Amino acid sequence: MKRRKFFFLVGVATLTSSLAVACNNRSITTAPTTSSPATLVAATGGELTIYSGRNEELIGPLLEKYEAETGTTINVRYADTAELAAAILEEGPNSPADIFFGQDAGALGALQKANRTRQLPEEILKKVDSRFRSPEGQWIGVSGRARVIDYNTELVNENELPDSIWELTEEQWRGRVGWAPTNGSFQAFVTALRVTEGDDRALQWLEAMRDNDAQVYSNNTTILEALGRGEIELGLVNNYYLNRFQAEDPNFPVDHHYTENDAGSMINVAGVAITDTTEHEEQAISLINYLLSPESQQYFAQETNEYPLATGVPSSEEQVPLEQIDAPDIDLSNLDDLEGTLSLLQQAGVL
Repeated sequence: MKRRKFFFLVGVATLTSSLAVACNNRSITTAPTTSSPATLVAATGGELTIYSGRNEELIGPLLEKYEAETGTTINVRYADTAELAAAILEEGPNSPADIFFGQDAGALGALQKANRTRQLPEEILKKVDSRFRSPEGQWIGVSGRARVIDYNTELVNENELPDSIWELTEEQWRGRVGWAPTNGSFQAFVTALRVTEGDDRALQWLEAMRDNDAQVYSNNTTILEALGRGEIELGLVNNYYLNRFQAEDPNFPVDHHYTENDAGSMINVAGVAITDTTEHEEQAISLINYLLSPESQQYFAQETNEYPLATGVPSSEEQVPLEQIDAPDIDLSNLDDLEGTLSLLQQAGVL
């Protein structure tokens, strides 16, 4: 077991505690439902333990449906992604986890590099584009999200919008941009910036944003709220938050803008890995197949406003198709060094 990685992940969980969902061990029980045979994954029975960094509100309904359709008893431990990755490392060969469901690819990459994941079958891997899974076949994305610059359409003309995140450091945007340095998705973005441009350039950007009076918020939701009020004019967020606001108010005066081939338009994933300690590999493979089925992928598109990642499953009409986003080419497994990102944020004086 890699003790250093464990203490790093615990540190990440502590420093980002505002993001953590309280840990909750539970066994889902639900009445059987009736579904057409085409929607069913082969019944496996048995038992499956999932450590989920995705919260119960987002994926609980899918897991309940899978349990009812297959007869598999599912036990879920919900908590912050970093906390759960740290727990698996600390538990070592005694970990009860069969599947790790990570909110981001960095945590999946950390477990892979600690040799705590298993090779996935090729028939599963080929369901998702190679950009959104481990090059070594150790984890796979099941839903995606893009970084965007959201802007207030009443305050900013489309022809003013920046082509890169570096333009945000220019004088014209002084005090007009919102960001959330303590937020996990922002920290994943900074990690991507480090991977694509190096630590020196990433530090330069952070310091320039700080000096340009970027407005600090706690998370993506508060940035969108501030955009709607006109308190700021641009905000660095994930794509799916805007859909939630527009569902409540179709006239919400905010829209998406994507930068060109830099970390500002990176695509991250929530994904799954089978742990090296599982004794229920058949059930684990069955669940992953279920999460990548067209029905489950459409659930992510329609209910959580994320991108489906299984080949051939379209995103919702409200989303810019993934193939139209000029995202940087990143091995998402390399987003595991959040320790270095936290250090850089502290060095820049924004954390």
